[in-house]
Amino acid sequence: MSDKIKVGISIGDVNGIGLEIIIKALADHAILEYFTPIVYGHTRVVSFHRKALSLPEYNFNVINNPAQANHQRLNMINCWEEDVKIDLGVANETGGKYALLSLERAMSDLLLGSIDALVTAPINKHTIQNENFNFPGHTEYIQSKVKAQDSLMFLIGEDVKLGVVTGHIPVAEVAKSVTKEKILSKLHLMNESLKNDFWIQKPKIAVLGLNPHAGDNGLIGKEEQQTIIPAIEEANNNGIFAFGPFAADGFFANNAYLKFDGVLAMYHDQGLIPFKHMAFHNGVNYTAGLPVVRTSPDHGTGYDIAGKNVASETSFREALFLAVNVVKRRRENAELAANPLKITRLSKDRD
Repeated sequence: MSDKIKVGISIGDVNGIGLEIIIKALADHAILEYFTPIVYGHTRVVSFHRKALSLPEYNFNVINNPAQANHQRLNMINCWEEDVKIDLGVANETGGKYALLSLERAMSDLLLGSIDALVTAPINKHTIQNENFNFPGHTEYIQSKVKAQDSLMFLIGEDVKLGVVTGHIPVAEVAKSVTKEKILSKLHLMNESLKNDFWIQKPKIAVLGLNPHAGDNGLIGKEEQQTIIPAIEEANNNGIFAFGPFAADGFFANNAYLKFDGVLAMYHDQGLIPFKHMAFHNGVNYTAGLPVVRTSPDHGTGYDIAGKNVASETSFREALFLAVNVVKRRRENAELAANPLKITRLSKDRD
């Protein structure tokens, strides 16, 4: 039995760029030295995209379950049998239906431990909605499936690792959703992930303010004084090295993020706008705080460029290798727990 890492790949919206970036990322068979890819979709759908994009042909090893995977080849699990009418660049129910079929099958195998990690291609959050998927996105769906009380949307770039307190909610609901308890939970998840998934022994985390100028000592909102600062103080009392709150504009403009191992933003756009500006082509969305490993590229379905052979696979490739690296680190953590005598050597490696 091989201990090679098996990475499941859900194909996302069949009308978007998901399969284009998957095909391009897997075209370099050198990746087979590092992990075994298992794509959840259908060979006919892949063939359609390949021909539409005039990409070179390559074959998948078609299997029924991950146990049959060939570690020297690209593997495909066909998740349906019927033909699919693909309309590149169009948001419709077909795109949502088959994105969900792919995701459900991959998630089932992830929960069974048949695959070691899941990398998800982009979905359309509207067309995928049905009785089996009533969530704002992948993150909430996967958190529900593993029955976790909380998770962290953790954006990973070359120079910054950034999480958010509130995710896919309306801006009008942000202030009341930023509570001391939620900030503390996200700080705990980020701290543990930085230590266990990224091997940073004593992570320093910057916390952003909610209001302009981080409230300006209460002149522009009271959330910093009443909620954020008390959360930072309690986090430090609990052994988490948290600093702030920092005014978001100056924090990023002055490159202050380079002094920290992680950054916690209060809401989606406060964090993701600067993150995507810095790392749009190679950033990865990692769902931290879960017993399973899931990553995704940091972009959407790309309907406007679907079928034009211009989508970059860089972010998706980074998502694949981040998933592999996290699995490796977690395996070594488990080995360390079982064999404490290795702690000195591994500690030196982490430094």
